[in-house]
Amino acid sequence: MSSIPAQFPRETDQWGSFVRQPSRFLDHVCPNGTTNYPAEAGRYVLYVSYACPWAHRAIIVRRLKRLEDVVPMVVVNPYRDQRGWGFGDPVGADTEPHEGFRFLSEAYAIADPTYDGRVTVPTMWDLQTRTIVCNESELIMRMLDKAFDAFTDVRLDLRPEALSPELDALEERIYDAVNNGVYQCGFAITQEAYDEAIGALFGMLDELDQRLATRRYLMGPAITEVDWRLFTTLIRFDPIYVGHFKTNLRRIADYANLGPYLRDLYQQPGIAETVRIDEIKIHYYTTHPQLNPSRIIPAGPVLDWDRPHGRERLV
Repeated sequence: MSSIPAQFPRETDQWGSFVRQPSRFLDHVCPNGTTNYPAEAGRYVLYVSYACPWAHRAIIVRRLKRLEDVVPMVVVNPYRDQRGWGFGDPVGADTEPHEGFRFLSEAYAIADPTYDGRVTVPTMWDLQTRTIVCNESELIMRMLDKAFDAFTDVRLDLRPEALSPELDALEERIYDAVNNGVYQCGFAITQEAYDEAIGALFGMLDELDQRLATRRYLMGPAITEVDWRLFTTLIRFDPIYVGHFKTNLRRIADYANLGPYLRDLYQQPGIAETVRIDEIKIHYYTTHPQLNPSRIIPAGPVLDWDRPHGRERLV
C-alpha cells in the first residue's frame, strides 16, 4: 500500500482506489404540485461551476430548455480551496445575490446542520423553504428536462420511455468506467488501482468508439441524456485528464469516431457557450495540490472543436 496521502481520504478504499461519496439530497421538483417542491418560476436556484463536469450536465440542459428566466443560476468560483466552493473573486470576497452566501457550504449547513460530507455542484436550492432540494446531477438533469415544461415551449425528450432500460444500462457502464473512471485514474494511490482504472476506462472508450461507427449518437439518430453525460467528460479529456489524471493511453482526438462525435455535440446550438475551458483549467490545475503542487496552469493543448465533424451521414 502506498504511503502517499489520498486527495479525498474519506473517498479512498483500502486498495487505494477512489470511491465517490453518494449524493445526500435526492428530492424532486415536480410539475403537478404533488410534492413539497412544485415547479414554480424563480423559486429554485441552481448553483453550478462551469469547471465541474457534473454541474456542466445541468448547465447544458438548462440552456437547451431555455430556462434562464425560470431557474436562476449562480456560478461559483472555479478555484476551490479547503473552504470548498465559494462565490466571488477572490473566493469569498463577494456574496451570491439570493441568500448572501459567501461559500456554498453555508447552504449545506442550513439544509442539514449535521452534514459533514464534501460540498458538491450542481446543487438545487429552494428559496421558499431555504433548503437543498437535490445535489445529484442525474436527477437535476431530468428535473430541468421535464419539470418546468409549463414555463418553456422547448421539448427535448432526452429520455424516451422506450429506451429507458437500455439508457440505464449504458449510463451505468459509462459512469463506472468513464465519468468516474477518469477520477479513479487521477486519484489512485496505488499502481494496482491505477492499472485497473485505466484498463476499464480505455476498454469502454474503445467500445464506445466502435458503437459510434454505425450510429450518429449513442442511442441512434437523436441525442439523448447519455450523450450529454458522456460529453462533459470527453470535452475535458484531452485538455485536462490526459495530463492531469494520467489518462494518456490515447486522446479522444485520436479516435476515429469519438473525436468527430465530440465535435458534433460541441457544435449543437448553445453548447459551445457552456464550455469555459479557462475555468476548467483553473479549477483542475489549482485545486489538486497532490497532483499539481506548483499549481502551474499549462498553456495547451490547442484544440479545434469547430472543425467539420462529418457525422451527418450516420443515422
